[in-house]
Amino acid sequence: MLPRAVRIPAPGGGRLWAERSGTGSPVVLLHGAGMDSRLWDAIVPELARHHDVIRYDARGLGRSTPPDKPFSDVADLRAVLDHFGLRRAALAGLSMGGETALDFALTHPERVTALALIGASVSGHAWPRSPELSAYAEARRKRRTAALAELELTIWAAMGRTAPGGELIEAMVTSNAERRVVGEQHCVVSAGRDAEPHLGEIAAPTLVVHGGRDHPEIAVIAARLVSDIPGARGERIPDADHYLPLRTPGRLAELLLTHLP
Repeated sequence: MLPRAVRIPAPGGGRLWAERSGTGSPVVLLHGAGMDSRLWDAIVPELARHHDVIRYDARGLGRSTPPDKPFSDVADLRAVLDHFGLRRAALAGLSMGGETALDFALTHPERVTALALIGASVSGHAWPRSPELSAYAEARRKRRTAALAELELTIWAAMGRTAPGGELIEAMVTSNAERRVVGEQHCVVSAGRDAEPHLGEIAAPTLVVHGGRDHPEIAVIAARLVSDIPGARGERIPDADHYLPLRTPGRLAELLLTHLP
């Protein structure tokens, strides 16, 4: 199936931009905060040779419309699955997308065939204090979009612009900075949105991947995910920061194709 873009009605109003390609068992790709579905540009062609691949822009990011009222990213994911008539699917999420995938798997376990958590965050996790993370949080809170974009690139794209995917990473972060702070004001905590104490309830086969050059706390979270999710398998990709799908697409695609049903 050739890539086909659609605009899906979002719960409560607005539209979610989504693209479907390939044939086979379904997998939904979820990007991180301040990014959009271009994160998966280098991964989709290979996955689509074996799977029915759906990627979409989270509410207010990329080509999806900005929210003007409270919304839930878990409800948005459910709307995407429902739109495509998917009773069950595998979920692969990076960072915030991994957090959403985990929350969805706890809320709707019967709809998830497998999880791939890539540089994932986890709802309920207590992040350590540091000057850089404090500055990052302040820039988000005070809607200083230029500072937020600069910190995003410094902290999370540590390998820089000249590394693989660098130009696209910079373009995504810069173009989504203003959209991000607007959207985050309306995002609400879903029911039961505290996944960390409930990781032992995850029943879906789970792959946990993180980059060796990512923020150190991501490695801490990855270790927790592997230890607490029954049967979870962990993989570390040495030459990648937080943006693994663009830094090391070949290796990540290989891991996903081995794991996905």
